[in-house]
Amino acid sequence: MQKTALISVYNKSGIEDFARELVNLGWKIISSGGTAQHLSKAGISVVDVAEITGMPAILSHRVLTLHPKIHGGLLALNTPEHLAELEKYEIPWIDMVCVDLYPLEDETKNPNATRESVIEKTDIGGPTMLRAAAKGRRVTICDPADRMKVVAWLKAGEPDREEFLNNLAAKAEAIVARYGAISAEYHSGGEHRAIFGQKKIECAYGENAWQQPASFYSNNFNNDALAIQNWKLLEGSPLSYNNICDIDRMMQTMTHIGAGFSAQGGPASGWEIPNIAIGAKHGNACGAAIGTNGVDTIDKMLLGDLRAIFGGSVMLNFPVDEKIAEELIHKYAGENRRLLDIVAAPSFTPEAIEILARKKGKCRLLANSAIAKAGLTALDTAKRFRYVRGGFMEQPNYTFVPDLSKMPFANSVSRGILDSVVLAWAIGSTSNSNTITLVKEGRLVGNGVGQQDRVGAAKLALLRADDAAKFAFDQQKNSAALLHPSGGTFRGENFSADLSDAVAYSDSFFPFPDAVEVLINRGIKTIFSTSGSVNDEKIIEFC
Repeated sequence: MQKTALISVYNKSGIEDFARELVNLGWKIISSGGTAQHLSKAGISVVDVAEITGMPAILSHRVLTLHPKIHGGLLALNTPEHLAELEKYEIPWIDMVCVDLYPLEDETKNPNATRESVIEKTDIGGPTMLRAAAKGRRVTICDPADRMKVVAWLKAGEPDREEFLNNLAAKAEAIVARYGAISAEYHSGGEHRAIFGQKKIECAYGENAWQQPASFYSNNFNNDALAIQNWKLLEGSPLSYNNICDIDRMMQTMTHIGAGFSAQGGPASGWEIPNIAIGAKHGNACGAAIGTNGVDTIDKMLLGDLRAIFGGSVMLNFPVDEKIAEELIHKYAGENRRLLDIVAAPSFTPEAIEILARKKGKCRLLANSAIAKAGLTALDTAKRFRYVRGGFMEQPNYTFVPDLSKMPFANSVSRGILDSVVLAWAIGSTSNSNTITLVKEGRLVGNGVGQQDRVGAAKLALLRADDAAKFAFDQQKNSAALLHPSGGTFRGENFSADLSDAVAYSDSFFPFPDAVEVLINRGIKTIFSTSGSVNDEKIIEFC
């Protein structure tokens, strides 16, 4: 018995190739309106829906496929009773539906959209056919990417038929559900909100080993090139929950650094995105640096905290070759090999992969060309959600980028200091608040994150700077290899990092001068901070 497919699509790109494949397999094609005309012009034999229903499209084409002779053919069960009814009312059994929907989401995002224009772009027949086909367990195609997959499945003899059809049906139900949610959100002015995702990565466990199962769900409906699933795992074990969190945070820091440099006027004004290296532990940068040379940039990043980077994660905005890989693993490591959990970069040479790989796949190497020199246009602009008990909260993403040319100090400090200000801002603004970040000569020297008060954040930043410098100093004394000077002096038994020419960034305003005084007492002369304190003028006067 000849099988029948109903094809009705808004975006007709490539649809004739799909229909022709079906005809070559012996299928009959039902279609309507513009799709029927498009297929006919391509030389494909089509039966118009109106020939089956006995009715033309009515109400300005609002009603066409919403007819018992269509939906009966989709919802009928393969039972004697249902088959008899189909025969009685001359309803054809429909084996497949290939439908895409009016571009409702595009219209809701159109700044010139009106309620009427959105209503006109709201598909009714399409979602109804998809849901009917899904319920009737027909071959249900709602995604153009699935068309040729279905053709291949048909040619292969329909293996695992029940599971295949179920997966297509589930996808159609998800697409229709999200479609309805977009309409509800628009017409309610945001009163109703839904989150949709598709599982892309299954993790062994969550943040802790006892939190099982854990998964990454993609809601990348806008085709973000830097979305987690677009990073290609070249080497190593599957990503863990914590790996994904670290990658996301490093991308946030990386794109903020790039955006910070892009926002200052671009290459024409002497500002351009430099080489960037970030080292992170538990989501926060423990090392970060900018430079014109990849090897030097990595060296500066490592010196941010040689101890913390062990077992940490690294992200670069430049390719990794053999020389870069060697630097990551061996520089400042003495006779030992530095162990890293993640290295993410635009690309890796085969030699670099071999050098960085660890036993049992414990170093994940991730490649995505979109991270190369990523700047303003690479900032994540999607809404951010946070689960709270009983619901979730929504807010705009972190997209503020300061323009230093508009700051009163812009012409009174050197370009090197401005570079460090941008770097300190990007690191601090993407670290766990409350944060004070110290940067010197284009490299992170201390990051005081997650504190309850500004004084605590300032003291922690200084402590981490001193501790990192002391560790580098000790490594240098105990290593036969020549190390980069750590910079610092002993004050009695305590080792103090050299913070002359260092800059400090605070991710929130200073409520009192006390934290500022802590920084000034260590010789820091440039402090970049959010304003908004009732004591702003008093603090400026104190400085």
